Amino acid sequence: MDTPDWVRDAIFYQVFPDRFARAGRFNKEVKFEEWESAPTVAGFKGGDLYGLADRLPYLEDLGITAIYLNPVFSSASNHRYHTYDYFQVDPLLGGNHALENLLQEAHQRGMKIVLDGVFNHSGRGLWQFHHVMETGGASPYRDWFLFDPERLNGNRPFLPYPDDATARALKDGAGSFDAVGYSAWWNLPALPKFNIKCPAVREFLLSVGEHWVRFGIDGWRLDVPNEIDDDDFWREFRHRVRQINPRTYIVGEVWGEAKRWLKGDMWDAVMNYQVTAACLGFFGRETLETEEVRKLYSFKHVGPVSAQEFDAEIRRVSELYSDEINQCQLNLLDSHDMPRFLTCVGDDVSALKLAWLMLCTLPGAPCVYYGDEIGLQGGHDPDCRRAFPWDSSHWNHDLLNWYRQCIALRKRHPALRHGERRTLLASDEILAYAHQAVGDCVVVVFNCSDQPQRVRIQDHELVCHAEHWIQWLSNCEVDRDAEGDSLHVSVPARSACVLSVGSAIA
Repeated sequence: MDTPDWVRDAIFYQVFPDRFARAGRFNKEVKFEEWESAPTVAGFKGGDLYGLADRLPYLEDLGITAIYLNPVFSSASNHRYHTYDYFQVDPLLGGNHALENLLQEAHQRGMKIVLDGVFNHSGRGLWQFHHVMETGGASPYRDWFLFDPERLNGNRPFLPYPDDATARALKDGAGSFDAVGYSAWWNLPALPKFNIKCPAVREFLLSVGEHWVRFGIDGWRLDVPNEIDDDDFWREFRHRVRQINPRTYIVGEVWGEAKRWLKGDMWDAVMNYQVTAACLGFFGRETLETEEVRKLYSFKHVGPVSAQEFDAEIRRVSELYSDEINQCQLNLLDSHDMPRFLTCVGDDVSALKLAWLMLCTLPGAPCVYYGDEIGLQGGHDPDCRRAFPWDSSHWNHDLLNWYRQCIALRKRHPALRHGERRTLLASDEILAYAHQAVGDCVVVVFNCSDQPQRVRIQDHELVCHAEHWIQWLSNCEVDRDAEGDSLHVSVPARSACVLSVGSAIA
């Protein structure tokens, strides 16, 4: 594996561009939805990339070092997964100059920018698709998508904008190829699926990947890349973008196991939704909104778990991949594709705080979904895409400070980013583990019960060779027993204690 060295030390922040911040310097004549109103499926709030650039000091203060942006290219949807021009940033976001400005401002602060690459499908406004809709089988772009030959020959009409009867058929499970005349992602007519076997399509998509890396971006998050069932395409994608910038990060959206693509010749990592699911089950075990969470296809198995089960799952997921990959995984608690973690756990702030600490003490890059750090809630799409409330009177400042402290803790201790993780105790609602690296050791003890707990840790190396402990985050009591072979940590209810040892342990 040859993964970018900067990722394992990164703290990511995911931004949904339309909902994060308005600059107020352009688009003054455009009528948007009210910023504070509930998000709608089709409505636009007017967030833009200049607004994001203006808020970089806020992210810098939080400790963020990398930003993952949902799609920014020209599109007729607020989420911009319906791309119609892959070489132009959407004018509502400020156009190409706004991205250029964001890159300059971010790089000056040492921040990286990762864009969302939607290469499995386009929007029906893409020029090549539109060309076929106008000219049928005579179009030189007829092989770019998977079209019904009967319609290409003019024997039946394409229906990119279905009539009522066709829309009902699609809703009842009809396939888009038969219903509207072409293959579409999830049978949604607005998202025609590329024919990746077409040489012209391959070259087009590869050139998009190259273009924006030359422009200055630091990585690609790949949307549903497992649905491009062509490993040679991904090998060539990696080769082409790495030729331009050898430190380009390539992370795929795969909700399950992804060993096929993580062998060193395609992607660097995936969005680690398996860790997300485990955190929901353990930290939110008492308050988990199980029925709502299980509406997500990939989370149908999620339910309350014990510390033993949680620890076993974290170990199982980590053992799927090499250390090189684990240190570059994008670890997240939620995203634009699911209800927010806080909503999933019934507004239990303690569950969110403990889960965020867990991410900050795991190998891999922790990622904040915008607004989680101030207590933003949200159910299933579109509710999970609310506008960021910049009036700080609406913020949970205690939660924000917790996020900031956990990030600072991770940055301070190399053992949390590069060290070896070792479970010390996993029993019902108590979990303790240590991270060790040369000259650095960190012990993390979670008490997920609703009562204070006195946790006994029996580990000769930790107990006998630690000359002093430094305590982080919580007010815990730490002592050794009379024989000196055990460490006792008293942890308040629904809390955690972090202890660090300096050069006493090599």
